[in-house]
Amino acid sequence: MWFFDSGMILFVLPAMFFALYAQNRVSNVYTRYSRLYPATKLTGAQVARQLLDNAGLEQVKVVQTEGRLTDHYDPRAKVVRLSAPIYGDNSLASLGIAAHEVGHALQHDRDYLPLGIRNSFVPLAGFGSKAAFPLFFVGFLFGRGGLAFLMDIGIALFLFAVIFQLITLPVEFNASSRALVVLKDGGYLHGEELSGAKKVLDAAALTYVAALAVSLAQFFRLLMLRNRR
Repeated sequence: MWFFDSGMILFVLPAMFFALYAQNRVSNVYTRYSRLYPATKLTGAQVARQLLDNAGLEQVKVVQTEGRLTDHYDPRAKVVRLSAPIYGDNSLASLGIAAHEVGHALQHDRDYLPLGIRNSFVPLAGFGSKAAFPLFFVGFLFGRGGLAFLMDIGIALFLFAVIFQLITLPVEFNASSRALVVLKDGGYLHGEELSGAKKVLDAAALTYVAALAVSLAQFFRLLMLRNRR
């Protein structure tokens, strides 16, 4: 009955509800501002291209990718990948999200330290999140057989995932700040238009806060289970 332990009730379930709230909020805000259009007629792809060129990043490509809200910057290929609704649309949501991904490209070009640290944690976080729970629960179930040390290894590995989520916050917040600055300075958005784009980016940022909350909740739960064992 470990699934219903006190750590699950005290930490994980509240964090999961917060994550659901964040996902619902970003969906609602995106839907609202994807129906509002600024004075500029440029699409998300066109704005991203111009912002990159203005920053001297002509070598960074802007391409369309599959999915919904799958937009991201690929630092290895130096490509801004925009989902179809963002790539070809000129709504406030599209321009805000496109500029946010350009913000990541600017971070990469300027050697923004938190971005470099986060990128270095990607393999560790990926391995840690996959291996942590199997190792922990093998140690939890068979600790009396001399495998209790696996719980500590699992916790240590999961810590990499927590650190990754923590480092992600300043990276995402900074990319949004850069996006709003270049949209304003470039004359793409004004007044209420800029405020609308900010609301979209703030809602998206909340999902990263929620992801950190879930990771921390799982981490504290593992510690409680370890101490109880």
